[in-house]
Amino acid sequence: MSINRKSRNITEGVARAPNRSMYYALGYEEGDFKKPMIGVANGHSTITPCNSGLQKLADAAVVGIKAAGGNAQVFGTPTISDGMAMGTEGMKYSLVSREVIADCIETCVGGQWMDGVLVVGGCDKNMPGGMMGMLRANVPAVFVYGGTILPGRYKGQDLNIISVFEAVGQFTAGKMTEEDFCQIERRAIPGSGSCGGMYTANTMSSAFEALGLSLPYSSTMANPHEETAARAKEAGRVLVDAVRQDLKPRDIVTRKSIENAVAVVMAVGGSTNAVLHFLAIAHAAQVPWSIDDFERVRQSVPVLCDLKPSGKYLAVDLHQAGGVPQVMKLLLNAGLLHGDCITITGKTVAENLADTPDAPRADQDVIRPISNALYAHGHLAILKGNLAPEGCVAKITGLKNPVMTGPARVFDDEQSALAAIMAKAIHPGDVMVLRYLGPKGAPGMPEMLAPTSALVGQGLGESVGLITDGRFSGGTWGMVVGHVAPEAYAGGNIALVNEGDSITIDAHALLLQLNVGEPELARRRAAWKAPAPRYTRGVLAKFANNASSASLGAVLDRFD
Repeated sequence: MSINRKSRNITEGVARAPNRSMYYALGYEEGDFKKPMIGVANGHSTITPCNSGLQKLADAAVVGIKAAGGNAQVFGTPTISDGMAMGTEGMKYSLVSREVIADCIETCVGGQWMDGVLVVGGCDKNMPGGMMGMLRANVPAVFVYGGTILPGRYKGQDLNIISVFEAVGQFTAGKMTEEDFCQIERRAIPGSGSCGGMYTANTMSSAFEALGLSLPYSSTMANPHEETAARAKEAGRVLVDAVRQDLKPRDIVTRKSIENAVAVVMAVGGSTNAVLHFLAIAHAAQVPWSIDDFERVRQSVPVLCDLKPSGKYLAVDLHQAGGVPQVMKLLLNAGLLHGDCITITGKTVAENLADTPDAPRADQDVIRPISNALYAHGHLAILKGNLAPEGCVAKITGLKNPVMTGPARVFDDEQSALAAIMAKAIHPGDVMVLRYLGPKGAPGMPEMLAPTSALVGQGLGESVGLITDGRFSGGTWGMVVGHVAPEAYAGGNIALVNEGDSITIDAHALLLQLNVGEPELARRRAAWKAPAPRYTRGVLAKFANNASSASLGAVLDRFD
């Protein structure tokens, strides 16, 4: 019996009649009060295609909950579309929405004494926000992913959201006609579902399956396909069983299960955002986990999947090739996964994978065997140095040589940086520095997909470096380094970089270095003053005042 169930029983002696009257108004019968109350946190909205297909999954989950003997209580959670907000002031609300979603789930589950919660999410921040809310509430819980989008098509080529961003750079560089540009814009997103590559949403859904809080095979399904609703219904049944077993999220999310999740992130070539979000998830779970743990896992886990943005395939291709269970089975057999971790099914990881083939199918090349890995080590490298003493994240897949030294091109906002790229004022060998874009400085740590995609579109993806205290989209690739900490607004050394300073990015040596002597840096530091806050009221001001460093997950409730 959960704590929430006990609380409801205790209060019945004092306030039984008012409580029951409210439920009777919802259609409850006398026997319903003996059933577990299961929340369904529904992220459906018509804001974004990522979430426009979620209602059918929430409905299917309700059917599954009721069939298993539970009462479903549906409530809403908000979403922000990163793809739509990208490059605008609205992007500052994206990371903020992670905290708002977590707060919504914790508040409703706690306020309504729910015995369990099923979270349905699609867009990027639905994922970590939902998981954080589940872990804070710590009643039996399961995450239902809304599913990936199907690819668009134009001139025989698969398209996705990143095709559009990169087309901007190609068009401005004179490498694409206006007709082709317009057709790509119109055809890239054919319907509902989350962005199709191994971008942030699909990265986090894959990680949640590995973590043990989503059902096997559920993280790479396409939203328009019928199997997504069937899996949501099954998740409802499984959750009611977990309530009866009192199997809670913090029983499942341990240091070992987080290692499993991060190992899968590395193996599938996932988003840099996974670093930020798993720091926050570990904090919500009260599990010790640091930014250095990502580098430890990276060193032992190879990249096995050839997925966009730097590879060839989409999440739907991964699903057809065997999905996350096939990747996990390869890692398990290589001793790179903890098979004894319990999952929401009530079975261990090893038990869930018992019937999964030991080797990927020979008729596909989406998933590589470990003996023929795409890269021998993971792709999310944690760099340190005088520019990032707390650490930063470099995504090094797809690069011929992740080492460069070049002159700094300094920008204090995203818009001026993008304008310089579009004006062809950025040249091979330059290292762009985009600062005052961290959790406190922006505020909200926006993603820099527009500048990075424009660089790729102009053919500068490997010859121009870009470092920032902001974030990157899961669709970003190139010579990019994000999450630089401490951030500029907090007085980190990234605030002291001058135009033309020499900067070294060296992913082999795990180094991000400003090649300026300490006496000169001390002089600059003494002269530096923090800029005035950009927001003094409302949600962005609250985020700026409370956010921790990116190296700690940019969470708002770190009070130690």
